[in-house]
Amino acid sequence: MSEIDRSRAARAEARTRIEEVAARLFAERGFAGTTIGEIAAEAGLSKPMLYRHFDSKQELHLALLERHRDELAAAPVRELLHGEGDLDTRMTAMYDAWFGYVESHPYTWRMMFRDTTGDAQVQAFHRELQRRQRETDMALLREFVPGLPEAELEPLGEAIRSALYGLALWWLDRPEQPRELLVATMTRITRGLISTVKGPNAEDPNAKMPGAKMPDATSTGTPDAPGPSGASPSGAAGGTD
Repeated sequence: MSEIDRSRAARAEARTRIEEVAARLFAERGFAGTTIGEIAAEAGLSKPMLYRHFDSKQELHLALLERHRDELAAAPVRELLHGEGDLDTRMTAMYDAWFGYVESHPYTWRMMFRDTTGDAQVQAFHRELQRRQRETDMALLREFVPGLPEAELEPLGEAIRSALYGLALWWLDRPEQPRELLVATMTRITRGLISTVKGPNAEDPNAKMPGAKMPDATSTGTPDAPGPSGASPSGAAGGTD
């Protein structure tokens, strides 16, 4: 490995360490209760070294939100649109991918679901994320439940998003609960919604059907499917107000 490659690897490793420490401290202490000095110290760096990666605490916070929003948005929607099996099977896989990400990033998701910054730019980010998640859910509902009245799509998209995020917050305070319980709950909610629509184009949850063609999840910054948002049933990343 060349000197340049070693330098890049060291820089990437330091940035990852900063983000991991910052996510934990922001989740535990809130944005206002966490200082750049504390993040640098726990990451094993000096403050000047940290500032070589991020110009401010706000920039670091926003970078974390954007990164995890995009990561959450990818896998769940992919499971729904391009997974194998009938709609019910793909829907379950989608929710499992979404809650799996929440489970493996608990500190990040406490930060994303509970905005404690009081910062106008961060709050605007959360509002925009929620809007994107609703729009993704609405697009998926149009695709898989075409008999729904147009006027109901936005409130239904918000209901799905709110249910997902509410369950995630509930789970973060009750980590002993199995992921399968959350997956089964969201699948039941969405299955119930689909069952209320009768029409020649409404998809039967038990019918075989190839993945539908939908906008790329990462381009919308959302993660939900007829169920999740923020990334999938997503994604991606903002809490309930």
